[in-house]
Amino acid sequence: MSGNAPAMQTGQLNYGLDETPKPWPKAVGLGLQHVLTMFGATIAVPFIIGGALGLEGVSLAILISSVFIASGVATAIQVTIGTRLPIVQGVSFAFLGPFFAIAGVYEGPEGMQVIAGMVIVGALLPLVIGYGGLMGVLRRFISPITIGPVIALIGLSLFGAAAGNSSEHWPLAFTTLIFIFLFSLVLAPKVRLFSLFPILLAVLTAYVIALLFTGLGVFGDGSPAAVSFAAVADAPVFRGFDVGGGGLIFPWGTPIFDFSFMIAILAAYLASSVESFGDYHAISRIAEVGDPDAKTINRGLGAEGIGCALTGLFGGFASTSYSENIGLVGLTKVASRVVVIVGAGALVVLGLIGPVGAVIATIPTPIVGGVYLALFGLIAAVGLSNLRRADLDSQRNLMIVGFVLFSGFVFPYYFENIAEDFSFFGIDWASQIIQSVGSNAIATAAILGILLDNLIPGTDAERGIGAYDALVRPEDLPGKGRRPSE
Repeated sequence: MSGNAPAMQTGQLNYGLDETPKPWPKAVGLGLQHVLTMFGATIAVPFIIGGALGLEGVSLAILISSVFIASGVATAIQVTIGTRLPIVQGVSFAFLGPFFAIAGVYEGPEGMQVIAGMVIVGALLPLVIGYGGLMGVLRRFISPITIGPVIALIGLSLFGAAAGNSSEHWPLAFTTLIFIFLFSLVLAPKVRLFSLFPILLAVLTAYVIALLFTGLGVFGDGSPAAVSFAAVADAPVFRGFDVGGGGLIFPWGTPIFDFSFMIAILAAYLASSVESFGDYHAISRIAEVGDPDAKTINRGLGAEGIGCALTGLFGGFASTSYSENIGLVGLTKVASRVVVIVGAGALVVLGLIGPVGAVIATIPTPIVGGVYLALFGLIAAVGLSNLRRADLDSQRNLMIVGFVLFSGFVFPYYFENIAEDFSFFGIDWASQIIQSVGSNAIATAAILGILLDNLIPGTDAERGIGAYDALVRPEDLPGKGRRPSE
């Protein structure tokens, strides 16, 4: 296979970056579809970490509300002054390790004060990497041989979330999955409504079925597939704009800075930045704007730093780009920035009006699992498609790609299940960094891929260097707008 990249396919999008779906109800519906797609992951981390901290009832509701507000603000920042790509920002699973460590020492609101403090301080790392131009420089050393497996692992490494949600009730999860395939692949080419809202319509259809079966008693009380409105009445009607005491700003109180968790937090930020780097390439390719240039990448990471600092202000968790929403853009072929900004506004509204979010929270987790089954695999496929730009007849490339993909599963398994007492020559800080990075599939694959691809001899054509620049310029495509960096 030649190392020359094929010309970019054109005219495949329903809406490009600069296009606004009209009438406005259509744009609102598309924006809400993004909210539904990220909803499961967005409330998962608050439930996981909130439970570890001992938060429940009103405190847990405030935490979920804070996460929604922070995600909406961070998304708006990313789309307007960051990459200017249709990327949704949300809670990063890369931070679960350090957050659990904090929960092991602190409890309740005090634990959230420490998390807020460390999230704010750690946000300096993506700010420096981004606005300092460091990731743009590193881009010169990252070829399709590296970025392909990394993007693929973004989707593949999330199989646990898809399996976990789906396994609570496989019939309902597969029902949702069937509707997604039916609406997006069978009916979408024939009916425009299904091409624009496949996920939203699939979720609503599955939800109506779950609601009906709950009313008929088929899904009994306590069933993961049942729809329960018990928590709606307990949700606060409106979040106040006060400082502290559950208000909008510092709802848990003044942030606490415990620098004993600094190494773990920085390692999580590093892993999150690498994942976002892969996401920028994935969404750029789906949005038909070529690959992101150095300025776009730097602005994106810098904007993530700003967003993360603000999440600490609003009492949430660190934010990063959401891979599932990138999959949604690929599925619906709607890459409009306006749609994502509408979704960001909806997230803020959901965070401010408690009962609205509480009603959405009644969506059974198996339905969310069905959505994950469809979208995470799509992300993996987008990643692997990058390999077309390199020479896949090369034994060098096949060895590197295969090892990088495999290491993304092996190393995290080792550090999470075997190496409980891992030590790097007794150096605590180095041991923490290696263990934190090694426990993350994306960070492991990125580091090993970059090292192998740059240390093992290979020609530019073999590695796919320059293939990104060989693509048709987006500004030359009819109706597709300009690069996000311009």
